[in-house]
Amino acid sequence: MRPFAPQLTRSLQTVELNTARANPISSFRVSPSKLTVSPNTPQKSTMSTDKGELKIENTNIKTREGVTLTDNQKTLVGSVLDLFAGRPSLAKLQLWKDDATFEDPITVAKGRRQYEPQWYGLQAAFSEIERLNHEVTSSGNPIEMDLKTRYVVKGIGKEQVVESKVLIYTEGEKISMVQDKWDGKLPDSGIANVSFWNPFSWIKYAEGWAWWTWSWVWYTTPWMAFRRLNANSVPLMVSVPKNAEEDAKRGNQ
Repeated sequence: MRPFAPQLTRSLQTVELNTARANPISSFRVSPSKLTVSPNTPQKSTMSTDKGELKIENTNIKTREGVTLTDNQKTLVGSVLDLFAGRPSLAKLQLWKDDATFEDPITVAKGRRQYEPQWYGLQAAFSEIERLNHEVTSSGNPIEMDLKTRYVVKGIGKEQVVESKVLIYTEGEKISMVQDKWDGKLPDSGIANVSFWNPFSWIKYAEGWAWWTWSWVWYTTPWMAFRRLNANSVPLMVSVPKNAEEDAKRGNQ
C-alpha cells in the first residue's frame, strides 16, 4: 500500500486534533469482559504469605429454629468447630485477635502464645475426636453453641465424652474470647466446684480428674496425653507451626 501524501496526512491530523479539543472525554465505559478494581474498594483475601489459605471444614452449621447467622459468624463458628475437632491451622487461628482468651474449667489461656498451643495439643493428645452433636442456640455476642464431643486418648484408648456450652465472643470480624463450659459451667477458680454435702458431685469430680490424671501418668510424653493443661505449661510442651508449609506437613489446612 502506498503511503498518504504528506500534505493529506497533516490535514487529517489537524481535523482529529480539533475534534478532540471540541469534544473532551468526560466519561468512559469499561468492557464487561475486563475486570477493573477501584483502588478505594477493600478486597478480602483468604491467603496469607506465611499463614496459608483459610479452609473451613465444618460448613454445615446447625442452628436452633429462629437463629440466623451472618456469613462472618458462620465462618467463625465453623472454624471453632474445626478447632474442637482437632483440626487447627494457622489460617483459622488468624480469625482470633492477638490478645484473645480461651477458657475452660482447667485453663485460662490469654494471648496468642498461650491459646494456639491449646488447640494444637488436641491432635497430639487424642487418637480420635468425634463431634457427636452441635447446635447454635444464639447468634448474639457471644454466639452460643451446645457441643457434644467424644475423645479417645492416644496410647491407652481411654474414651471420654464432653458436653459443653461454648460461648464465642467477637470484636469486629474476629474472635476475642471462647469459653468452653463443661456441663454449662465455668468456675472462677478454674477448677470445677464440688458441693460438700452432695456425694454424687464428689464422685463425678473424682472421676473426671482420675481420667485426666491417668492420661497424664500413663503416656510417656506429657504433651501427647492431656487435652488441656495450665496455660503457661502447654506452650513449653506443644509446638505451633511457624508457617503454612510446616502446618501442611502436619496435615492441617
